[in-house]
Amino acid sequence: MGVPTKPASLIYGVDDVPPRGAMLLLALQHVSVMSVGWIFVVVLVTAIGGTRAESGNVIRMSMIASGIATILQARVGGLVGSGYLCPFSCGPSYLAASILAGKAGGFPLIFGLTTVSGIFEGLFSRVVKRLRPLLPPEVTGLIVAMVGIELIALGCTRFLGYTVPGAPLDPRVVTVALVTLVAMVAPTVFGKGRIRLYPVVIGLLVGYGAAFALGLLAPGQLHGVLDGPIVGLPHRIPGGMALDLALLGPFLIASLSSVLKTVGDLTLCQKVNDSEWKRTEMKSVSGGILAGSVGSTLAGLLGGVGQSTFSSNVGLSIATGATSRAVALPAGLLLIALAFLPTLAAVFAEMPAPVIGAMLVYVACFMILGGFQVVTSRMLDARRTFVVGIAFIFGLSVKIVPDAYAQVPLVLRPFFTSSLSLATVLVVLLNLLFRIGVSRKATLSLAPGADSHARISEFLERQGGMWGMRPEVVVRANEGLHELVVSIGRANVDPAIAVEARFDEFNLDLDVTWKGDMVALSDSAPTAESLRLKPESFLKLSGFLIRHYTDRVTTEQRGGRCRAVLHFDH
Repeated sequence: MGVPTKPASLIYGVDDVPPRGAMLLLALQHVSVMSVGWIFVVVLVTAIGGTRAESGNVIRMSMIASGIATILQARVGGLVGSGYLCPFSCGPSYLAASILAGKAGGFPLIFGLTTVSGIFEGLFSRVVKRLRPLLPPEVTGLIVAMVGIELIALGCTRFLGYTVPGAPLDPRVVTVALVTLVAMVAPTVFGKGRIRLYPVVIGLLVGYGAAFALGLLAPGQLHGVLDGPIVGLPHRIPGGMALDLALLGPFLIASLSSVLKTVGDLTLCQKVNDSEWKRTEMKSVSGGILAGSVGSTLAGLLGGVGQSTFSSNVGLSIATGATSRAVALPAGLLLIALAFLPTLAAVFAEMPAPVIGAMLVYVACFMILGGFQVVTSRMLDARRTFVVGIAFIFGLSVKIVPDAYAQVPLVLRPFFTSSLSLATVLVVLLNLLFRIGVSRKATLSLAPGADSHARISEFLERQGGMWGMRPEVVVRANEGLHELVVSIGRANVDPAIAVEARFDEFNLDLDVTWKGDMVALSDSAPTAESLRLKPESFLKLSGFLIRHYTDRVTTEQRGGRCRAVLHFDH
């Protein structure tokens, strides 16, 4: 993994180490956001007829797995870890499959299939580096944006106190949520210095205080929590593990959705941490997926649920300007410690719903806009517009018209349980489909003249749109090729020039051939004085600009024919 260029918007970049006090507060914020994932455990256990005690045990075992995976995620070098602050928690990816398994075979079947899906993630992490052409920015960016959109249903219902259709809204709930959101937005937008780092801590203090003041959080609620033991060992729900091949498909589908979400989250982490970001670094992503594999496998063995990168934490890092990987260690250790401190864990579990809603709305803003920034980092032609647009529209349809998918076969139902799942599957499949028939090679014939620059620009703009090149590469290729054609025209008498453009997801090569003399390339620019006195200095200037615009250029001359290959990294 190359050394990223720290953006000016970050207070603590990925390689920075904050002071201990700041690091602990940042870790506490991340754990607060990760605690939202425990909602999915409660939903799961309730759906299969489990008890509150069983929910607590599954949550605590999952916390241990989340903490270990979060620490591993931040590792640099080796097979495991992406090197980024991208925590894990109990995400929604596994929810539908886990409910199916729980109803069919109880907790043993959930734990067994979770373990198998974790192993599947580990195997997938070994081949994901070869799949980068299938996961361009428009695919990973849409996945990130859909994660943020998924948070709307969770966040807004709690923000507004919306429980059942037609029920009156409680103004106290909206007031607490609004006050909490303002308390987080104000330091982020108007705060200066270190106060920008702690919007969630500020929001939690204000939110809990407002909930007490308006009677949404009664003292008796916390008394019941605080009366429990301070320290206690988490217990695995008895019954061992079981497997059912008929339900393996839904779990592997859920695992694949989780993996693709990880690719999107880590792509956003890379972009946020590098002002010169160009493309997804797949070695880092592979290590991040393997860290998630360890988390899910460990969760299944311990008696927890499947683990996913928690996109809300990525949004929090963007909002606070603190993306330091050093925060992962105290956050992971705090999460593990909470599993053995049931009283403190229960305080997080008793977080008022409007406070949770405000927190989700806050981080969703950064996830949605960050995702679409990744999507638009490349030129979007008609093909890519339909890839993103169709997947986006039908992904949203799951929430807008959920009954439309009521008759979907059971084995395919995990794809249709959320906007994220359906949009993820569609954007990957459509990207594969629309790649058919797109040639990655094109030719252009030129003769130096007044129209050469216009023809070069039109050619590269057209091919750049078809191939999804980054605009910055198109601009550099345009200028580099133009300078080469100008140089050829000055060194030769009306030669015909043949250009062959070749492109893949990693490289653009412009292979230029002509008959005549070779152009001279220069590592230094001519002085202004030489340009004024020596007309031939303009050839040196063109040769210097060719090297300036390209990442690499090679030349050769054989039998009176010359060849130059302009290479651009992509």
